[in-house]
Amino acid sequence: MADPTVVITGASGNLGRALAAAFGARNATLVLVDRHVEKLDATFGAQDARRMHVAADLLNAAAVEAAVKAAATRFGRIDVLCNIAGGFRAGSPVHETSDNDWNFLFDINARTMLHAARAVVPRMLERGGGKIVNVGAFAAQHGAANMGAYVAAKSAVIRLTETMAAELRDRNINVNCVLPTTLDTPENRKAMPDADPKKWVAPEDLANVIAFLASDAARAIHGAAIPVTGLS
Repeated sequence: MADPTVVITGASGNLGRALAAAFGARNATLVLVDRHVEKLDATFGAQDARRMHVAADLLNAAAVEAAVKAAATRFGRIDVLCNIAGGFRAGSPVHETSDNDWNFLFDINARTMLHAARAVVPRMLERGGGKIVNVGAFAAQHGAANMGAYVAAKSAVIRLTETMAAELRDRNINVNCVLPTTLDTPENRKAMPDADPKKWVAPEDLANVIAFLASDAARAIHGAAIPVTGLS
């Protein structure tokens, strides 16, 4: 798509920064969404004619709708939605998993995606098409000890991606997801000092895969869950 308007949730994080750079290099107009505008301003600098910063609690459906409405009003359209907000917790077997951990992981990984889709998809339908890329996890392809809630939540992202693709492919909306392994971020390096980060996935590499799925070159891809595994 020429000069697409791209909505990125969780934009102030490591992947969000890489994705904003990737789409910026492709001459996209960016709608960067995070909980606090101040954090977006500190990360990206002042807003400009091609970049809008929007505050929204992604667990608040009304706030997400308001953010998307503001973006659509300003730029006239939304061509791409990148649902990259998410989170990770592990450490407990299923029978010891707390409601707090279960709810946190499903909220931040699946409910945020649902709220964004509710707000964006009707506008894509009105304009005749679009691209949606969600972020799952490589680990979500099968169960793993002490990761039950996380695997279940990210598996839900994959199944929702497949379902949305089946529902929307005939309406010219492509829905796909990526399944990264560990991202090479400062936080992960600090948390796992004995690991080899050269085997992890650089956020810039994952961003390029997402940008491809959001491009017309991927117009024949629907409901795919693309592993992005680095050297691991």
